[in-house]
Amino acid sequence: MTVPENLRADVDAAKARVAALHAELPRWELVVWTAGNVSERVGDLFVIKPSGVSYDDLDADAMVVCDLDGNLVEGSRSPSSDTAAHAYVYRNMPHVGGVVHTHSTYAAAWAARGEEIPCVLTMMADEFGGPVPVGPFAIIGDDSIGRGIVETLRDHRSPAVLMQNHGPFTIGKDAKSAVKAAVLLEEVARTVHIAKQGGDLIPIPQSAIDSLYQRYQNVYGQH
Repeated sequence: MTVPENLRADVDAAKARVAALHAELPRWELVVWTAGNVSERVGDLFVIKPSGVSYDDLDADAMVVCDLDGNLVEGSRSPSSDTAAHAYVYRNMPHVGGVVHTHSTYAAAWAARGEEIPCVLTMMADEFGGPVPVGPFAIIGDDSIGRGIVETLRDHRSPAVLMQNHGPFTIGKDAKSAVKAAVLLEEVARTVHIAKQGGDLIPIPQSAIDSLYQRYQNVYGQH
């Protein structure tokens, strides 16, 4: 299989976006070394980083293209080791256009405890619509992680899941939205962790969470 001519321009544009967005992960201290990945869907294909390549060496030409079964369609390098998880999400959540995986310190610490992050900040209500849930333990290498992501987020407003003993995955309408969710996830994971050290957390009432979420998703910003 090759990239269809009618998707050529869109795939090339996605390669440039995804390459640029990978630079945001170390910028916000969400990854170390070559860990983590960003992908973006283009029709029945998606663009993702190659496995084990330094962030300093990632540009549009370094990106690889896969089909929704995770098969390599374009590129000279092996796709990310998380490709099967990304592919499973795209196959089973058609509204998702971007997926991000990091090992950001505080979010991964919550995942190591298998503990959801409670909704005790208005920023959480805005972006996540409630607590950040925990997904099941799954071994990398097949679509087990993808299944856990989909099972956890399918009926959840949160664009983020903490895969137990592993780390966070985020989804969005496109790759930029998923990266934004990953950045905000680490921020709230850190803040709530620090707050817990000082005493009991004060939960936000569900009615207020719903109101905050509706406003942020539908009113806030430029439209």
